[in-house]
Amino acid sequence: MNRKLLPLFLLSSSIAAAQQPNIVMLFVDDLGWSDLGYQNSEFETPNIDKLKHDGLYFSCTYVSTATSSPSRASLLTGKEALRCGFVRHIYDNPDREEFQTMAKDPGHMKSRGWLPLDEITYAERLKEFGYYNYFVGKWHLGHEPYYPIHQGFDAMYGTCEHGHPNSYYQPFFKTENPFPDTSNSEYLTDKLTEGAVGFIEHCADKQPFLLNVWYYAVHDPHIGRKDLINKYLRKGMARKRAEYAAMVEAVDISVGCIRDAIQKKGLAGNTVFIFLSDQGGDFSNAPLRGGKRGGDTLAEGGSRVPLIIYVPGMEAMGQSYDAPVQTIDLYPTMVELASKKKCSDKQINGISLIPVLKGKKLKKRDLFLHRSYEDQNAAIIDGDWKLIKYRSGKLQLYNIKNDIGETTNLITVYPRIVERMLLRLEDWQEKATPRELLSSNCDL
Repeated sequence: MNRKLLPLFLLSSSIAAAQQPNIVMLFVDDLGWSDLGYQNSEFETPNIDKLKHDGLYFSCTYVSTATSSPSRASLLTGKEALRCGFVRHIYDNPDREEFQTMAKDPGHMKSRGWLPLDEITYAERLKEFGYYNYFVGKWHLGHEPYYPIHQGFDAMYGTCEHGHPNSYYQPFFKTENPFPDTSNSEYLTDKLTEGAVGFIEHCADKQPFLLNVWYYAVHDPHIGRKDLINKYLRKGMARKRAEYAAMVEAVDISVGCIRDAIQKKGLAGNTVFIFLSDQGGDFSNAPLRGGKRGGDTLAEGGSRVPLIIYVPGMEAMGQSYDAPVQTIDLYPTMVELASKKKCSDKQINGISLIPVLKGKKLKKRDLFLHRSYEDQNAAIIDGDWKLIKYRSGKLQLYNIKNDIGETTNLITVYPRIVERMLLRLEDWQEKATPRELLSSNCDL
């Protein structure tokens, strides 16, 4: 439902607002790693390109489970999605099933129908430090009792239960439309921008805030903003691709409007921006292999996403960091930015990126990927090496530094590396899988 802006509560005198940055998270749906102007000149994204230029670009960022609801759950909780009980996205859930099944899943795993209220979110943690938390857009982590306003956010705008819109023009949704009175000429991405900018313009300067803008775009249906489509058709793009490129540009315009609003409010020197996507793209992700669909989502094109963090005054701004990180790392990063103390939360799997923002390197660690839709099931990343495991027993080993397109399977060339990585991957799967996800015929 659409919520009105709520008044901000002032910080107590014991906390100086200047010491705590505002945090703006811009989270795009289904935006491919290659689908931005700085990677691909087909797309026009000057505002996101500028954010990359100003901030720190993480070129090798992964989501723990490359699909909508799990990616969101892991981002919010700092935990691998599997540990949260999410192995697939939440389907329309009129029966309010706590655990959902999918007939074609060869692993027969259950997956949660909502994010439990006892999971700790970064929004809840930031409230402990005096933050006012505002949520805009797509949730896809459950129906009303599990909405953002029950998970650490003070207010929300443009949010409903559904995982994607019916259209980007009215009617946006067949049911639970958060904008029932919007004119037929207004574009959904612009409506979310309106809510975000309105919040910035009306926020109290003395209280730090967390603004989450979680776009419905660029998820299908691929319906571009009407005034932007023709330029891409003139470039020779097929109609569907042109619609998609126009959607991407509409998000870029939104990013520019939000940054401008922060600047006009006089908050630019104390506002952090985080830009990322929830999974790989729906179209070609070249030079990466795979994508959102097609049974190859644990490949780089499905699981590697763009990530930019801009922190005014931090040492590493304007640079790139090329070692693997995961979106679960953003939880402790934000907690440390807000608290000015090391995040000691025991339940999370992510690690803080603050050292990287200060120009240092992280210690090498294993990253784990997982989903339960098809034969391709789990993966482990160890530095330059990536091992992908299929339920059928098939294995793939790639050196993703030298072979970002995963064109050469090295499974027979480095058997010792395969053996060691497979042992760690299977051990992780056993320990990370909640027992309530297992059916009688389930195969990890």
